[in-house]
Amino acid sequence: MKSQFIMFFAVIMLGACNSPKKSGITEQPTLADYQVGEKWVWKYKGVTTAGEVRSDGTDTRAIVSTDGVLGMTIGKDTIPVSDIVKPEASKTPKYDWPLEVGKNWKYENNWTSQDGTTGSQSQHAEVLSYQEETVEAGTFMAYTIQYNGKTTNSRGYSADEKEVWLYAPAVKNFIKLTQHQGDFLYIEELIEYSKPE
Repeated sequence: MKSQFIMFFAVIMLGACNSPKKSGITEQPTLADYQVGEKWVWKYKGVTTAGEVRSDGTDTRAIVSTDGVLGMTIGKDTIPVSDIVKPEASKTPKYDWPLEVGKNWKYENNWTSQDGTTGSQSQHAEVLSYQEETVEAGTFMAYTIQYNGKTTNSRGYSADEKEVWLYAPAVKNFIKLTQHQGDFLYIEELIEYSKPE
């Protein structure tokens, strides 16, 4: 399950967003919105209804410069920020830019995990609110985006799925994810965000 979330993180980063304008609409960020030294740390935990802990730990991301090119560290990899902010060319995207309260769309995703298992998600997405939300890293204005649908994989797994993402434009990222998938509950929360002054 953890490998699925690591692979999925590159897609998640496409969901980073700029500060909303007065109209309450948030556009996708540009390369200029990131700076060397920015850092995000999340804690995550996944538990079954039977109490079995399937994942528990932290993820750290940071903006670095390699030969003058900005990149984001994700595990042992560094992804160019220019790839992260590239508009998603999909009719069923994870994030349908610009973000604004009341917007809804269909999200579909096909993936392959590190062990070769293939899977797919099909969800209805809706932006429910834009308000102050508090997590361990602090209090931020954030969009609440709810996804409802189903996930399946090539091993015969099929489960209804509900995800709630809290996205804070000030940190260009999600600050909390709560996912219910069958008998599995996964929560990921931002515990630290910092950038150079």
